[in-house]
Amino acid sequence: METHDLIQTQQLTKMYGSHQALSNVSLSIQPGKIIGLLGPNGSGKTTLIKILNGLLREYSGSVLVDDHPIGAYTKSIISYLPDENYFSDWMKAKDALNIFADLYDDFDIAKAMKLMKRLNLKPEMKIKTMSKGMKEKFQLVLVMSREAKIYILDEPIGGVDPAARELILDIILNNYSENSTVILSTHLITDIEKIFDEVIFLKDGEIVMHRNAEELRAETGKSIDETFREVFRC
Repeated sequence: METHDLIQTQQLTKMYGSHQALSNVSLSIQPGKIIGLLGPNGSGKTTLIKILNGLLREYSGSVLVDDHPIGAYTKSIISYLPDENYFSDWMKAKDALNIFADLYDDFDIAKAMKLMKRLNLKPEMKIKTMSKGMKEKFQLVLVMSREAKIYILDEPIGGVDPAARELILDIILNNYSENSTVILSTHLITDIEKIFDEVIFLKDGEIVMHRNAEELRAETGKSIDETFREVFRC
């Protein structure tokens, strides 16, 4: 049976005044993949992520998520980890768990508690006492404890110490299904590239590469990070 595209954009263009943040982005993403969304600051990654999440509405071109236009349905099947903390300081971890359980029918609180235990996070912890890395771990727990079709992770390990990164990657790898897809935006390519099935390189709002990661490595004889540095001259 042929797999349908989970995400499809055609000639997606986004302007901020006279600045073109995205330019004719046409993209097809299938289920069962972990995809690296890679590019320097200002390349359009965050704009694309916000459009997929329904946070930016003014654009031209078309966007379909699971064959639906952006709206209530697409929001219900996307589990999104933004690159900033979005909890109030007064909350304890358990308060956030309860909020997610109320907001999302697909949230598995037992799974969240299990993942928290692996990461040494406790339900009674206050959000304001957590370090940046602990907050990132906790937000990742919440996002990966949903049975979503699409997980969009924006810089999921930026504030996490190197020792914890392997564990974080293991959690990402083992908590999505063959019917779902993970889109992961990161600057820490070396630390994460081994889990990528595909990579998308964005430059100045345009896709300059969308390739199978293993084929790209075999063809170039280089790591994804080395190819990235070559393409972007960094």
